[in-house]
Amino acid sequence: MTDDLPVRVIPLGGLGEIGRNMMLYEYDDQAIAVDVGLMFPEEEMLGVDLVIPDFEYLLEDPERLLAVFLTHGHEDHIGAVPFLLRELNVPVFCTPLTRGLVQVKLREHRLQDETHVQVVEPGQTINVGPFSVEFFGVSHSIPDAVGLIIGTPLGPIVHTGDFKLDHTPPMGQHTDLMRLAEVGREGALLLAADSTYAEIEGHTPSEQTVAETLDRVIGEAEGRVIIATFASLISRVQMVLDAAEKHGRRVFVTGRSMVNNVRMARELGYLDASDNLLMNPRELDSHPDSRTIVVSTGAQGEPTAALTRMANGTHQHITVQQGDTVVLSSSPIPGNETLVYRNIDNLYKAGANVIYSLIAPVHVRGHAAREELKIVHSLVQARYFVGIHGEHRHLVHHRELALDLGMHPDDAIVLTDGDVLELTEDEAYIADSVPADLVYVDGLGVGDIDHIVLRDRQHLASDGMLVVVAAIDRQRGTLAGIPEVMTHGFVGPDDEADMVEGVRQLVVDLFGGEGHQLDWTSMRERLKDEVASHLYRETHRRPLVLPVTVEV
Repeated sequence: MTDDLPVRVIPLGGLGEIGRNMMLYEYDDQAIAVDVGLMFPEEEMLGVDLVIPDFEYLLEDPERLLAVFLTHGHEDHIGAVPFLLRELNVPVFCTPLTRGLVQVKLREHRLQDETHVQVVEPGQTINVGPFSVEFFGVSHSIPDAVGLIIGTPLGPIVHTGDFKLDHTPPMGQHTDLMRLAEVGREGALLLAADSTYAEIEGHTPSEQTVAETLDRVIGEAEGRVIIATFASLISRVQMVLDAAEKHGRRVFVTGRSMVNNVRMARELGYLDASDNLLMNPRELDSHPDSRTIVVSTGAQGEPTAALTRMANGTHQHITVQQGDTVVLSSSPIPGNETLVYRNIDNLYKAGANVIYSLIAPVHVRGHAAREELKIVHSLVQARYFVGIHGEHRHLVHHRELALDLGMHPDDAIVLTDGDVLELTEDEAYIADSVPADLVYVDGLGVGDIDHIVLRDRQHLASDGMLVVVAAIDRQRGTLAGIPEVMTHGFVGPDDEADMVEGVRQLVVDLFGGEGHQLDWTSMRERLKDEVASHLYRETHRRPLVLPVTVEV
């Protein structure tokens, strides 16, 4: 290695979207990854279960990636770890709670024996290749969140991870501003900082406001209280347990990921709950509603999550009813708004009193607003700046904040997924790009559907389909029988017979007369084009036309 080589910063996800966070730091063809997250599908991604980063660049040279470092246990930072570890055998370093959450995911993927996830505490440093990686504590909406100080031959990089400055944090975890100030005095090469709320003025409220609201809601509710939140928000679950203890209620936990995470967090000591405080399904049936709290998944309106099934009357143990108080202790992830508000409507229809973030402080952001970002920028005083974690407008606003604080325009860079940023002691520039496409997970398939498949699914969803089956005589190249026509999702039953007969006659006119040369590809293309044109003339709709030719 020589010190005249650049440090390369390569985002494989998380810059331009909320989720799918994965950043590579590379020097002399040796790289480390920070976070390997997933993104939940947007509304137009029909049939897609998850979206993960593109690992193609790493798989081109399997020796390139030396290690993975995880900042905290939220899905958008750890959710794709199992998919990476299927492809590459690399060590993973993280704090204890994050390790517990990762191990839950690895067990689900049957990978628990195929990798080693190693625990690191804040203040510890891991040396790997040309990098030294020190963990420092940050305040976020989950315990054991950290940022990273990454030592490189050109100087330290501060990667904040998700953070905010909370002066009354749950479980006492503050953002370590003193350590950031020390790095600033030593001279930092790069600040890579959370941009999610860079457009929001002021400060982010403390998690303590949520604890106070949940305590008040539980104390005032006369009937059963159902609280839905993310399964990884362990500190939020502890708030509910504390309020339950105070007000003489017992707690039932439901939702597979919530049950698994609560069990794991209790085993590791991150949740304080006596056995008598928690209920099993048999006890739930006989326990008074006025003394019952349910902690559930489903705050994002997921169709198969526990809260949705309660609202629809399909949950195994609980149905939402008159007198229930339902609290959605989260904010809708961008793209999930329709699902969330549909769920809220259904909960109201079931007779519940619904409390959510628009009408009460039952959720606060886990990310720093502008005044908090200014403090971190001023402490670190890095040579260069890159915004991480956010949609494009967030990254642009964060760059403008850096410029307002005196940074030179050439030194504050907005990256998009796949950009290769090269840093030297004298300049920063985007030198190249690597593959960083959205990789779709659909059932057991990973990356085997692409934008063409999604386009066809959208086409089917909006316009339906029509199938034409034509048997062609092998010798003469003419129709060997009456063509069969089937429609799905295209026209109603009243119009279907006329439509089918019209298409059938068109096919007879095309291939029922004189013989044709049997070029099957061109025959199918002609059949598809002629039928599509006919249907558009008749209906002004464009269903997906599937021609099937059979040689007889």
